[in-house]
Order: sequence, then C-alpha cells, then structure tokens
Amino acid sequence: MPKIILVFASMTGNTETIADLVGKGVEGTGVELTIRELPDGEPKELEDYDGILLGSYTYGDGELADEFLDFYEDMDTLNLTGKKASVFGSGDQSYENFCAAVDILSEKLTELGAIITQEGLKVELEPEDEDLCTAFGREFAENVKEVKVNI
Repeated sequence: MPKIILVFASMTGNTETIADLVGKGVEGTGVELTIRELPDGEPKELEDYDGILLGSYTYGDGELADEFLDFYEDMDTLNLTGKKASVFGSGDQSYENFCAAVDILSEKLTELGAIITQEGLKVELEPEDEDLCTAFGREFAENVKEVKVNI
C-alpha cells in the first residue's frame, strides 16, 4: 500500500483547515496517510514515504512559516529522488508575494529530487472552496498510487 506523509505548519488555523481537507481527500483512496503538524516530525521521515505533501502559511511578504524554518534547513541532507510531492498553503493577496511559501517548498523538494505531481494549491486566507482542497488531496493520492502500481 502506498504511503503518504502530510507535514504542515499553521499559525491562525487556516493552513490546518486546508491540511484537514487535503487529508480528507487522501482518505479512502487506498493509501496510508500520516499527518504531522510542525514542530512534530523530522525531515528524515520523508524518505520513508512514497508521497510527500507539505503545507505552510506565508508570513509577511513571502517568508516561510517560522515553524518550518528548522525543518526546511534540515531537509538539505535528504535524498528524495523519485518521490512524488506537492505543496499547499495559505496567504494574503494584499502582499506582493502571495503564498510564496508554496513556491519555496516546491523548489526545495525539486532540488532534493522529488517530482512535483501537480501545481501547488494556494488559498487566500481561510479556504472557501472545501471541494478544491479535498480534490487536491485525492488527485495527489491517485498520482502516488499510479506510480506505486507501475513500479
């Protein structure tokens, strides 16, 4: 059975709500899902999963969440070659770099050899379209299952 880990950081609860909805989308697709809210969880864990979902709010004008900083730096030692990955997050469009944390994390995953399977999900503050978030999770799980079956 394919295994997916979802790691997220939330300050106001918006990204946690998105993570919950994405997780609901993953559930029932025939994959095993592990969820970690930072600061719980170690980057090394990512190597043990077929699929990696990361979620973070964007702080200020394009900064990664404080809770993600140590995790992000510690990711440098990982080999994620061939792992399927995607990123989601919340932000405020009044800032120039809307949801930049999604892009920062996507770039890091790519640098480490992961394959980004779908465009990152960027949500303005609190998610209004719950179906969009659950569909994101379901699509990711199906992408991971496809790859696992083909190996």
